[in-house]
Amino acid sequence: MVTTSAAPFQVSFLLVPDFSMIAFTCAMEPLRMANLISDRSLYQWSTVSLGGEPVQASNGLRIVPDMALESLSGPSLLVVCGGLHIQRHCSRGLIQGIRKLTSRRLALGAICTGSYVLARAELLNGYRSTIHWENMASMREDFPHLVISNELFEIDRDRYTCSGGTAPLDMMLHLIGAQQSQGLASAISETFICERIRTRHDRQRIPLRLRLGTSQPKLVEAVSLMEANLEEPMSPDELAKHVGLSRRQLERLFQKYLNCVPTRYYLELRLARARQLLLQTTMSIVDVAFACGFVSAPHFSKCYRDFFGIPPRDERRRRQSTATAATAAAIPAADDAAASYGSD
Repeated sequence: MVTTSAAPFQVSFLLVPDFSMIAFTCAMEPLRMANLISDRSLYQWSTVSLGGEPVQASNGLRIVPDMALESLSGPSLLVVCGGLHIQRHCSRGLIQGIRKLTSRRLALGAICTGSYVLARAELLNGYRSTIHWENMASMREDFPHLVISNELFEIDRDRYTCSGGTAPLDMMLHLIGAQQSQGLASAISETFICERIRTRHDRQRIPLRLRLGTSQPKLVEAVSLMEANLEEPMSPDELAKHVGLSRRQLERLFQKYLNCVPTRYYLELRLARARQLLLQTTMSIVDVAFACGFVSAPHFSKCYRDFFGIPPRDERRRRQSTATAATAAAIPAADDAAASYGSD
């Protein structure tokens, strides 16, 4: 998407409740700086909400948008800004409103968990996309037909999706470099004190050796195998064989560097994945258990309760109760906005 005229490239940011403020500002600020450094109005931007109502970010700050979604006209790119509890905020009115805009052939983007909204609206079918790594498992469970990558960001034709955090800065600098010049993108990066512009192939998560606090190669290899085989866990003997150690040698490595045995570390990885699926999807507890390598729901529930201090069913109910209370005040505005799109 290369600009060929003097008209500013217009970007509208659709703010979904509980959106990530850091992801939003990292997407918007490069546009402002492009104008400032070039001393030209290369970009224009606006903020949008479903019904035009103020939207609260996940950090508690509220933004008064420029307009309601139905009043939006003429953007070159619409970026859906997601954050926490994206499934809860993915309302019928929001989906219908975005779908109406697609008749204008505008480009669509999403940052943090905004990709979930586009997927629910069936606007990522046939495209490569990505999402924040914490939501990767639930996204793949809910939309198994989509191509969802682990990349920092994905630009596939007229779809721009980004993992979140500070990654939108890199995606927007890539866009500015393609539309204007790499020199301008580099100048923006330098002004923001970013040592380099990351490519889409950069990792979403910090390297495993840094997360583990060690670069011991056999340990890193073993943990990598565990993370890649959560649904069908490997036995300790299989793990040891794949990394070229005896089972006893592998246990010593885990005890020395991670202060636990391999089976315990593996169990905690599977329970962490289970908690993501439990809170981010509507999968049954039985399905969550099987997706994370547990042989039965009762065994899963016992392990979950022992580790998190609460049974999985109670945790899901507690989260749902909290969500209902937190969003009660926003329901009238959301219903009014949904009604305005009900005449498709």
